[in-house]
Amino acid sequence: MDNPKRVVALKLTILARQLGRRFDQSVENQGLSRAKFGVIAVVSRHPGATQRLIAEILEVTEVTAGRLIERLCQDGYLERRANEGDRRAHCVYLTPAATPVLERLGEIASEQENEAFEGISEDELEMLAGLLERMSANISEAREAERNAACG
Repeated sequence: MDNPKRVVALKLTILARQLGRRFDQSVENQGLSRAKFGVIAVVSRHPGATQRLIAEILEVTEVTAGRLIERLCQDGYLERRANEGDRRAHCVYLTPAATPVLERLGEIASEQENEAFEGISEDELEMLAGLLERMSANISEAREAERNAACG
């Protein structure tokens, strides 16, 4: 492969899978999946989020988010409360039982970040973060342009 853009895109895809698999292996011992952890993490950052917002942030369907939320409510990590502004929607909050799980999963994530970024300087990390942010913006702009073109 002589195309450096393709090499980098492929490497990013492979790295994302590797990071995900590594994290999945670790969180399985905690009785959670990456998907469930993702919901817990979103709710910890956005207390009172609706199912729709959680789905948007995780880039999953509302049905998928709803199933994950329901399981996490059954497991005692989340609770749904009535949304006073919209009777059809519920707001989702962490329960006290989620705090130690969130802390432990945060520790696992930190350990794995340290492994993955071993030997990479702070300056290199900042440069990489900037480059990835630029790529993300490019992709978002392209998606928006496609949506606008499709709408006429």
